[in-house]
Amino acid sequence: MSDQRFNTMKFSFHNEEPNQIRLILSEVYEALEEKGYNPIDQLIGYVLSGDPTYITSHRNARALIVEVERDELLGELLNNYLNN
Repeated sequence: MSDQRFNTMKFSFHNEEPNQIRLILSEVYEALEEKGYNPIDQLIGYVLSGDPTYITSHRNARALIVEVERDELLGELLNNYLNN
C-alpha cells in the first residue's frame, strides 16, 4: 500500500458586488413566491444544476439570475449565513 498525500486545493473567491447579488436574489425570490413556487427549493435546484429553468421568467427573474455566476451566488449565500 503506497503512502499517498493529498494537498488541499485552494479556491480564491472575491465578490466585488455583494449588494447587487442581494438585490437580484431578492427579486428572484419574490418572483418565485408570486408564481407559487418554493423559492428556496427552486434556488437550490438552480445552484446545484446550473439549469436556469428552475427559475421562473416572471418579472424577468430568469434573466436576472443568470447575470450572477453560480460561485458568486454560493459565496454570497455562505458569507451571509456564516456572518449573521
